[in-house]
Amino acid sequence: MEPNREHHDLPGPSLWPIGFAIGIACLLVGLIVSWIVAAVGAALALVFAFMWVRELASARALQGPDAEAPPETGEGQPAVPAHVGEAAMPEPEPGERFPRSVFLEASTLGVGAIIGGIITVPVLGFAVAPMFEDTGHPNVDIGPLTNFEEGQFYVATFLTDAKKGEVSRRTAYVRYNGLLESQPSFTIISNRCVHLGCPVQPNGPLFDDKSKKEKDVTLIPTLPAGGFGCPCHGGQYDSEGNRTAGPPVRALDRYSYKIVNGHLVLVTTFSVGKVKGTGKDATLIKFGLRGPGQHTNNIEKWLYPLQPPH
Repeated sequence: MEPNREHHDLPGPSLWPIGFAIGIACLLVGLIVSWIVAAVGAALALVFAFMWVRELASARALQGPDAEAPPETGEGQPAVPAHVGEAAMPEPEPGERFPRSVFLEASTLGVGAIIGGIITVPVLGFAVAPMFEDTGHPNVDIGPLTNFEEGQFYVATFLTDAKKGEVSRRTAYVRYNGLLESQPSFTIISNRCVHLGCPVQPNGPLFDDKSKKEKDVTLIPTLPAGGFGCPCHGGQYDSEGNRTAGPPVRALDRYSYKIVNGHLVLVTTFSVGKVKGTGKDATLIKFGLRGPGQHTNNIEKWLYPLQPPH
C-alpha cells in the first residue's frame, strides 16, 4: 500500500482575468461613449484585478515552503541531495535563495507590462487627448454697432482665423434688438443646421445692393419673414431659430457676444434647446455646444457620445 502523501495542487483556470479584460474594454469604450460607462468599466477592472491578485497570492500560500522541496522517489523515500554521495556537488554557499521560477515569472510580467504600455499608451493618447484639448474660439470683430439697424437681420460672413484664410469662413444671422437694461441686445444665430450640419438659408430676400464690407466681414441685409430653412432635408426654423418642421432635433445654435469699444465681437457658440419669446425679451434654454443631430433633453441625450471641447 502506498503511503499517504500530503501535496497541494495548483488552482484550476480562473475567470478573474476575463472579467478584468471586460472591465478594461468597458473603460476604453466609456471614454468615447459616456463617463458613466467609463466609471463602470474602471470599477469592474479594479474589482476583478483585486480578485485575480488575491487568488494568485492564495495559491502561492497553499504551496508553502515545501514548493521547492526535492521530489520523492520510490517507496516514499526522498531523493538524495546533490551534495551527498560519490558524485556529490559542493554544497551551495549560504545565502538567500531566489527560485528561478519566481524570477522568470516576474521577468515575464515586467516585460509584458512594458510592451503593453508601449502599445497602449500612444493609442489611448490619440483616442482620448482630443476630448480634453480645448481648441478655443477666437474672438471675431464683425464691425461697429452703427452698422446694425434695429430689428434688421443681417447675413454676416466672417473669418474665424485669418491665418487659415477662406477655409475658416463662417456665416451667422445677426439682428440688433435695441437696448436691454441700457446694454445693446443682439440675436446671433448660427447657420449650421442641427440635423446634419448643412448651411441654413433665410426664407426671404437678400438685399445685396445694401451690403456692407469691412476687412474680412460682409453684412448683407435680409428679410427672413418665414424664418430659416435647410435646403438639404427640409428642416425649418422660425425667426428665433426654433424648429418648426422637418428632422432637426432642437433650435439653431447661437453665438455669445460682447461689446468692445463700440464693436460687436463674437465669442463662442452654444446650443439651444428652445427659445421662449422674441428679441431682447427672449429666454433661451442653453446647453454646451452639441453636434448636429444630438438631442439636448429627454433620454435621447444619453445615447450620444461625449463631445470634445469646442
